[in-house]
Amino acid sequence: MFVPCGESVPDLTNFTLLMPAVSVGNVGQLAIDLIISTLNMCKIGYFYTDCLVPMVGNNPYATEEENSNELSINTEVYSLPSRKLVVLQLRSVFIKYKSKSFCEKLLAWVESSGCARIIVLSSSHSYHRNDAQLRSTPFRYLLTPCLQKSVQNKIKSLNWLEMEKSRCIPEMSDSEFCIRIPGGGITKTLYDKSCSKEIQMAVLLKFVSEGDNIPDAVSLVEYLNEWLQIIKPCSDGPSAASALPWKIPSSWRLLFGSGLPPALF
Repeated sequence: MFVPCGESVPDLTNFTLLMPAVSVGNVGQLAIDLIISTLNMCKIGYFYTDCLVPMVGNNPYATEEENSNELSINTEVYSLPSRKLVVLQLRSVFIKYKSKSFCEKLLAWVESSGCARIIVLSSSHSYHRNDAQLRSTPFRYLLTPCLQKSVQNKIKSLNWLEMEKSRCIPEMSDSEFCIRIPGGGITKTLYDKSCSKEIQMAVLLKFVSEGDNIPDAVSLVEYLNEWLQIIKPCSDGPSAASALPWKIPSSWRLLFGSGLPPALF
C-alpha cells in the first residue's frame, strides 16, 4: 500500500507513527497539519489505496512560490528522522464499507515497516458526554494493553483521564459497558484491531462540536505535546502552552473559502 517518493523504501524501524482519524470537526487532521507544518517534515511517500475518496490539490504546506505548485493527494506520509517521527495525513473520507479494509492494511504496513507505536489523534461528539465528562476536562486517552506497560507511569504523571466505558446500547439500561467513540470515525476500529494484534497504540481525543475547530486542533496538539514534547515551551508556567510556536499551514488561509467576491455587491 505504501509507495515511497524515492527509489528506496525509508527505514522506519522504532519510529512513532502519528495519524488522524477522520472524525467530527476534522480535529485530528487539523492537528496533524500543525505538526507537519511546525516541524517542516519531509514527504517520503503516499498510500495507494481504493479505500478513500480520490482527491488532488496544491501543496498545503507551501512556503514559497517554487513549491506552491506541488500536488498533494488523499493519503501522504511525512517523516522527521531526527525525532524518529513519521506522520500519516488523511485528506478525504472513506468509501462506504472500505474503512475496515483500510485499517487492516494500515496495521499490516505498520508491522512490516517496524514502527514502534501508533498515536491516533481523534475527536468525539461533545453532546454524547455524560455528567462526569461534562464536569471534567474535554480530553481523553486510550492505550492498548501492550503499550500500557511502557507509558502508563508517564501518562499517570500527566493526570490525564482515560476514556470511560459506557453502555453499548445507550437506550437499554441492562446493556453491557464498552468503549464508545461517537463521531470518531475509524478510531474505535483501529483501537480494537490493535488490541487483538498486540500493536502498541494510543488514542488521544477531544470532545468537540462542529464549527471553527482550529482552537480544538491547537489544544489537541498541545495535549499531545505534554507527552511527546514535540516542541519545548518557550517559558515555564501556566501560560507556557499558549506560547508554543505552532506554525499555521498556508492552506488554512482558505479553510472557510476565499471570501465573497466584490462583484456580488
